[in-house]
Amino acid sequence: MFDDNPGAVALITGAGSGIGAATARLLAAEGVHGLVLMEWNADSLARIREEVGLPDDRLLCLAQDVADPKAWDDAATQIAAKFGRLDYAVANAGIPAGGPLVKCSFEEWRRVIAVNLDGVFLTLKTGLKMIGEGGRGGAMVVIASVAAIKAEQGAGPYAAAKAGAVQLSKVAAREGARDQIRVNVVLPGGVKTPIWNGLPFFDSLSDKMGGNEAAFDAMAKGGTPLGRFAAPEELANQIGHLLSSRSQPMTGASVVVDGGLSA
Repeated sequence: MFDDNPGAVALITGAGSGIGAATARLLAAEGVHGLVLMEWNADSLARIREEVGLPDDRLLCLAQDVADPKAWDDAATQIAAKFGRLDYAVANAGIPAGGPLVKCSFEEWRRVIAVNLDGVFLTLKTGLKMIGEGGRGGAMVVIASVAAIKAEQGAGPYAAAKAGAVQLSKVAAREGARDQIRVNVVLPGGVKTPIWNGLPFFDSLSDKMGGNEAAFDAMAKGGTPLGRFAAPEELANQIGHLLSSRSQPMTGASVVVDGGLSA
C-alpha cells in the first residue's frame, strides 16, 4: 500500500488500543518505514510496540498527553531527530463522555474538548508544518464520529468536539493543499473498542448481557441497519486507504463508516 513512498514515516495518536492500534499494525504490515506511536497509557504503548514488530530504529514511542502543546513541541523535535521527516498523521486519540447537558460540569466539558478537539488541532498543526517542510506532500486522517452529524442525547461534549474536528479538518485540507498535503476525515459509528468501557450505560448493559460482545450486538441490532458494530481493523483499512496514494485526489472529504446508522 505504501511501497510507492519508500522511507515514509507515519504518526498515530491514541495508538495504544482500538482503531489506533489496528492502524499501527496495518501501516507496519503495509510498508510504512517508520512509525511514531503516541499514547498516554504506558502499558498500552508497550503492548502495541511489541505488536507492530518493527525494529527500534523504525519506531518512536511517545507516552504523552495529546492535548499538551509543550509535549507536541518535544515530539516534533524527537521525530525530526530520529527520522528527519514526517509523511502521514492519524489524529485518533479520543475519550468518551455521557450524560445530559444539565448534569455535565464545565470541568468534564473541558476534559472532553481538550482531548477530542484540542488534540486534533495540535496534531494537524504539527502535521501541516512537518509534512510541509519535507516538500514531498503527504496525507492526514482525522478520526471523528457519526456523532458529529447525528445528534444523540447524552453526547453533548463529545458531539461538539467531533463536529469541530470535522470542520477543522476541512480548513486544514484547504491550507495543506498548497503543499500537496491531503486531509480527510473518517466518521465511525459503533466500533468494538475499549472506549465504551467505563460508560455507565454500557457497563450496565455488558453486565446484563454477559459481556462486551453481547452488549455490542444488542446495541447494533437496536439501531444499526447492518446489525453489527465494526471491528477496529475495518476502520484501519479505511484509514490506510485514505493515507495512501490510492485515494488521490481526495481531500477535505468525510467518509462515514457506520453500518448505515446515519442513513
